[in-house]
Amino acid sequence: MNKWKGSIPRTVGIGHQNFEQLITNNCFYIDKTSFIREWWENRDAVTLITRPRRFGKTLNMSMLEQFFSIKYAGRTELFEHFAIWQEEKYRRLQGTYPVIAISFANIKETTYANVRKKICQMLSDLYSDYAYLLDSGALEEEDRAFFGRITADMDDVDASLALHQLSRYLNRYYGKKVIILLDEYDTPMHEAISYAGHKKFMSGYWDEMVSFTRSLFNASFKTNPYLERALMTGITRISRESVFSDLNNLKVVTATSGEYADSFGFTEEEVYAALDEFGLSAQKEEVKNWYDGFVFGGRRDIYNPWSILNYLKEKKLSTYWANTSSNGLVENLVRMGGPNVKMAMEDLLQGRALHAVIEEQIVFNQLRDGENAIWSLFLASGYLKAEECIMEQESGEWVYTLRLTNREVRIMFEKMIKGWFSRSVPAYNEFVKALLNGNKGAMNSYMNKVALAAFSFFDSGHKPSEATEPERFYHGFVLGLMVDLAGRYSITSNRESGYGRYDVMLEPCNKEDAAVIIEFKVHDPAKEKSLQDTADAALGQIEEKRYAAALEAKGIPADKIHKYGFAFEGKRVLIR
Repeated sequence: MNKWKGSIPRTVGIGHQNFEQLITNNCFYIDKTSFIREWWENRDAVTLITRPRRFGKTLNMSMLEQFFSIKYAGRTELFEHFAIWQEEKYRRLQGTYPVIAISFANIKETTYANVRKKICQMLSDLYSDYAYLLDSGALEEEDRAFFGRITADMDDVDASLALHQLSRYLNRYYGKKVIILLDEYDTPMHEAISYAGHKKFMSGYWDEMVSFTRSLFNASFKTNPYLERALMTGITRISRESVFSDLNNLKVVTATSGEYADSFGFTEEEVYAALDEFGLSAQKEEVKNWYDGFVFGGRRDIYNPWSILNYLKEKKLSTYWANTSSNGLVENLVRMGGPNVKMAMEDLLQGRALHAVIEEQIVFNQLRDGENAIWSLFLASGYLKAEECIMEQESGEWVYTLRLTNREVRIMFEKMIKGWFSRSVPAYNEFVKALLNGNKGAMNSYMNKVALAAFSFFDSGHKPSEATEPERFYHGFVLGLMVDLAGRYSITSNRESGYGRYDVMLEPCNKEDAAVIIEFKVHDPAKEKSLQDTADAALGQIEEKRYAAALEAKGIPADKIHKYGFAFEGKRVLIR
């Protein structure tokens, strides 16, 4: 249904989140109205659907509201050209329910007090929309008193009961139970964990936010006899032990679930038809490389819709989806993560796979110390794709094979990493030149500037010891090298060669370029008298362990392999 049949492509309108506006303006639209049928026929009391940002969640929620809401009764022109209108029972169902539709998408504040007040103001505005109930005769005196208490400054009890009570009033007035639609339920949660401008990562107002939200959700979605059905959307599934501890009637649909697999995002068939419509058929493979890669349930051909729409309008490839957010939480998790997190990112950026146990119930307070929690968040957010999932027989845990989703995501991470050094360490580029040219004098000069700024930049804020701080730094440093020298060198760290595991190796793509091996050591006064002794020990280890063996086996002559020993003492660095 609604397939393009003319000779002139439809107009692409960017940023439409209201279904009515999109349709009445005759903008380009890929028919997702079958989602209405699938959701209704599943008959789940309360459904939570998680999808990455900019995947059509808000537009689908608007579509649901305008299909079911009594306020849109008789608006047949909105749906008559789409798949949902093929069945008589759905034509009769349109516009027959009271619907409460709210969104937390704009609840982005730096303090709990402001978040709470904003939610309360939103609930107060919602009540204003139903002010006609006050004069309808459907409310008792105590109901009208409660109605009057719903303000931006209401207490927690009234706030938690606001949706429950409004459901009761609408049920009494219309004689039908209500549908509640809550879009982007987890936006305040993300802000509570790591909000913009806050200097202490993983701080915030999480506990207060969880307590307030749990009470609101319990009254609205569990102990609400006036509820017909409810649907929530978000990016992540917050742990049941926090927000959803009381909701045992919740049906959760994540990226790995089979339901609604093609309702959010565009399938390859839909994308290719759109490219044909806009005269871009020749670009199909390039578009696939940039924007395909998302996997929902059994569908492995899901494209990022935001980037596709922008590409159809602009006719050029760019990181449209990646540029719609600051990606602050993601950046903090990589930058402040330990060596294992950075090593995993090294593999991902090189196109290799990551194997991790994924927990789809995101436990945010584990993000600081739990690597698998980080990868779980990245998968839910769309930065990683799951290529395979195997259960370990002994543990019963599901181990996922993960890769970066597509080229757009890889470019996003490369820009992020490059920004670390360009912002904080202006001398970094000069250091890289000295590294490749074998200029140890310049390297020592530049490296001490790099280390002084970068140690603090990669500090996790958990008082890392001097023994672990350089390791955290050098893996961040390797990520910077990988981005800066992409296409010129293959860069690896902590891999086996000869009789041990080297710290960093740069293998040139062009055999005319020199290869590089780096070994890092922290000064130990019990073993070495001076920092120079430590640097000499690091350099000696490269020879003793024959780390150059892997490079020599590939035909790189010994005189084309630069070897460096890096010694650290606090924030002092010496290179030999």
